[in-house]
Amino acid sequence: MQQALRPDHELTLLAGGVELFPALVAAIDAARAEVMLETYILDFSRSVIPVVEALERAAARHVTVRVVVDGVGTGDIPPEWQRRWAAAGVRWRVFNPVRGWRLLMPRTWRRLHRKLCVIDGELAFCGGINLLDDYWDPNHGELTRPRLDFAVRVTGPLVADVHDTMTRLWWRLQVAREARQRDLEGALRAVRAAARAGMDEGPHDSVMEQGGAVAALVLRDNLRFRRRIEGTYRIALAQARSEVLIANAYFIPGVQLQRALLRAARRGVKITLLLQGRYEYFMPYHASRAVYDQLLAAGIRIVEYEASFLHAKVAVMDAPRGMLATVGSSNLDPFSLLLAREANVFVRDDDFAGELHAHLLRALQHGRVVDMDSHRRRPWLTRVGNWVAYGLMRFAVLVSGKKY
Repeated sequence: MQQALRPDHELTLLAGGVELFPALVAAIDAARAEVMLETYILDFSRSVIPVVEALERAAARHVTVRVVVDGVGTGDIPPEWQRRWAAAGVRWRVFNPVRGWRLLMPRTWRRLHRKLCVIDGELAFCGGINLLDDYWDPNHGELTRPRLDFAVRVTGPLVADVHDTMTRLWWRLQVAREARQRDLEGALRAVRAAARAGMDEGPHDSVMEQGGAVAALVLRDNLRFRRRIEGTYRIALAQARSEVLIANAYFIPGVQLQRALLRAARRGVKITLLLQGRYEYFMPYHASRAVYDQLLAAGIRIVEYEASFLHAKVAVMDAPRGMLATVGSSNLDPFSLLLAREANVFVRDDDFAGELHAHLLRALQHGRVVDMDSHRRRPWLTRVGNWVAYGLMRFAVLVSGKKY
């Protein structure tokens, strides 16, 4: 593993907002000193309202509450909640806000896509679940079945890593905010606070007694950890002996990751990919299908989930020292692996991996198996759409100055 796995963790797998949101509310209501939360989408409606109300209550009882949302995924906080949060003392920042034609500029493609929360430096949440109702999609409206997604609740050493990375980002945003307002004194204070937060430090290497689940927080950013998540996947695939099961919403692997999958398949590893089966966005839907041929030819099984939207970014695979699982925010596509801030928890624990594996096996029953013959017989217009989308994706990678 690129990131050392450390022992002494307790983990709880959470399936969907129906399990995550009540767990967040309970943790926030129990907070004594600090709540930090980051998300790509924060939708102030439906089942998310108890979470934003819990943040309001926490700040009102003088807990430090800091919230960061992405400028594209969320945009501006609604005026009503700006007033309510300001009155209670909730502090919030919008990461890289951008509108209109500026979205065409490559520098604006660097998004905050990770979903993290840390409570009092003792408890953390990490996963792929946005603060968005399971039965609601901003582009497609009501869903008849819940979105498929996962998060993990964790205590143990990696909580300090979550706290550190969130604190560093908060103070970077604070420095930028003060600089934009030409408040040089405030900017200098923020720089000093950022330095105290250890902006240039990596994850802790704590000394502890052996016990609990073995886990690590693996990050991707545009500074020190540019290839960390992809690299960890590749190493895990190289160690897999008999089975790999990956569920990923937007699956457009680069050359190195494709080679890792193909090498594992040639060794006789049974690889199953649970991918998006419903049309959501043009580019990821079509571009992913442009890479099916080579994977299917290698004997990799592809199942397209059709019950609802697949938003999960998880995997389970065997390894020489026990089952390995990951739950996080990173898609296996260039926008996650090259541009966005992402966070995954990697876990080596048979019980945790077995629970996630059972969830995925049930999800596979609601999917359509893609076979080579039917894939090759798809309509020519669909083929054109696949390769146009893939070409656009590769061009976007080229324009952004990355290699994939």
